Amino acid sequence: MFFVKIFNKDQDDMVRQIQSLNSVTYSYVRVEWKMVTGFSHSAGEKTRFMGNIHKRELLRGATALLLTTATITGAGLLHWSASQASFQESPKEVIDEVWQIVNRNYVDGTFNRTDWQAVRSNYLGRNYENRQQAYKAIREMLKKLGDPYTRFMDPEEFKDMQIQTSGELSGVGLELGKQEKTGQLVVSSPIEGSPALKAGIQSKDIIIKIDGKSTKGMDVQDAVKLIRGESGTKIVLTVLRGSKEIDYSLVRSKIEIHPVRFHVQDTPLGSVGYIRLNQFSAQAGDEMRHAIERLEQQHVKGYILDLRSDPGGLLYAAVDIARQWLKEGTIVSTVERQGEKERYRANNLALTDKPLVILVDGGSASASEILSGALQDNRRAKLVGTKTFGKGLVQSVRGLADGSGMAVTIAKYLTPSGRDINKHGIEPDVVIDLTDADRKELQSNREKIGTLSDPQLAKSLEILKPEIEHKSSASSQR
Repeated sequence: MFFVKIFNKDQDDMVRQIQSLNSVTYSYVRVEWKMVTGFSHSAGEKTRFMGNIHKRELLRGATALLLTTATITGAGLLHWSASQASFQESPKEVIDEVWQIVNRNYVDGTFNRTDWQAVRSNYLGRNYENRQQAYKAIREMLKKLGDPYTRFMDPEEFKDMQIQTSGELSGVGLELGKQEKTGQLVVSSPIEGSPALKAGIQSKDIIIKIDGKSTKGMDVQDAVKLIRGESGTKIVLTVLRGSKEIDYSLVRSKIEIHPVRFHVQDTPLGSVGYIRLNQFSAQAGDEMRHAIERLEQQHVKGYILDLRSDPGGLLYAAVDIARQWLKEGTIVSTVERQGEKERYRANNLALTDKPLVILVDGGSASASEILSGALQDNRRAKLVGTKTFGKGLVQSVRGLADGSGMAVTIAKYLTPSGRDINKHGIEPDVVIDLTDADRKELQSNREKIGTLSDPQLAKSLEILKPEIEHKSSASSQR
């Protein structure tokens, strides 16, 4: 497993990153925006998926994906229904296939006020000598929709997409950042139990070579391509520790990455449960349930749920987690071209009713916005931080006949109150941003994230105080 850390203050850059998942996050990468914790994306080497995901919505990285072409075998393997054969007659076949998918399913029936029939005639009337020309034409055609989330993936990119949704991780288990001043690749921390940790690689080690190739001036994405690989394969990393160069020969292996971490925070209010959710993966629901149950056993008085820089993940994971906090009420609804498709509700199975504050920021997207919007609209939680990203579109991922694929926007989602948050985001109940000094401090001392030294968490405790006092007073009067 390989991780990338991108500390980015530029909103346009962040938008581009969240829209361009195929080049970075499909490569066994976790990306962390800005300064904080958990913008994460995981990938693995096979098309294996956890749970029953037949025709279920998927919100992957700030992009909602609906796997309408996926089927699940008894062993839990994910297969794509489209043939993987090469072009048999003409590159025009895949162009027409893409056009047909958009024509049948695209959320906007006006196709961005484009004459979609004329578009088909135009692109099928051209001559294409090879698939690269056809792929270029497809991307040009889709650009007319004005929707960055409806996109084409060549066979290699589509394979990476399938890897990403597999839920299996393989690598050496490093969290890697890039020093702003020197541009060097630096280890933030090795993951517990990983080949890197067992070999002795330490935090703040500088990676200067990958299999003998110098990393000087190397882009983070290029480092990803060199470090990633299948389980069982070997790689040599050369690190600089002080003035000493050390070679580490590592064997890549499957890395278990937990989307949830939690601890009890001792505060003047008493014990408060802190839960950090990095992504809405297939395991997120079960791990969240475990966290809440453990914290309930420790008699915490309230909770802080940290969704900062969480880009999303599976819709059904967002619904599952919302039901753990919300006893009744609507969670989210999806709306297609023809109108509302589905409405998800709580099922009276909440694990706790104790006061809750949710931390959000500009990197909280998709499934994070579904969860925070549901709990805010139902007055179950207060939101603290800054406005969320604003990604409220649902997409369908389709395999195409030549092994390529595409994602097409087929719906949007609405919060329980009917808010369409796409491009707008969700405003927190209490706005508090981090200063540049705060960001640098948390970047340098990540162990302070989610503690009293974290200004946004400290503010959350202020918001929790009257809620906990009211809850305690109500309980004592019973």
